[in-house]
Amino acid sequence: MAQVHTNKSFKSLFSVTLMAAAIGLTACSTSTGSNPDVQARQDTMKNWGDAMGVMGDMAKAPDTFDADVFKEQAAFLAEDAAKPWSHFEDPEAVGNATEAVWSNADGFSAEAENFQKVTAELNAAAQNATSMDDVKPAFGQVGASCKSCHTDFRAKDE
Repeated sequence: MAQVHTNKSFKSLFSVTLMAAAIGLTACSTSTGSNPDVQARQDTMKNWGDAMGVMGDMAKAPDTFDADVFKEQAAFLAEDAAKPWSHFEDPEAVGNATEAVWSNADGFSAEAENFQKVTAELNAAAQNATSMDDVKPAFGQVGASCKSCHTDFRAKDE
């Protein structure tokens, strides 16, 4: 049976999703020193946050849904989803990562794999979407994936 969300719960879901993306952008904008691995992964995640922001704006105002733009942003995320993970191989390239990235490598890898899975699902949903309702569940899963990974593997702002 399909679950029906009220407009209020829909706005709450996307507010949380957008907040997670904004937190990620804040984390990505801090100084990286001169480490190219840290810079590369933060640049990638900032681009992800930008794409999530474009789609999130449509989620906040569903009447502004533009299927072509949403499809483009979802395809970008899916195609780029595997990009930053190799830049976490050097435990000296800490940046905003917690030590758990390396001490819980299996958990971190599972988060990376989940992100790739949910972005692929969002991309698939976006290909034939005609409204925000068509992509709403998949979009929420991408935001939840970002938040889940950042909870355990991104250093908290002090």
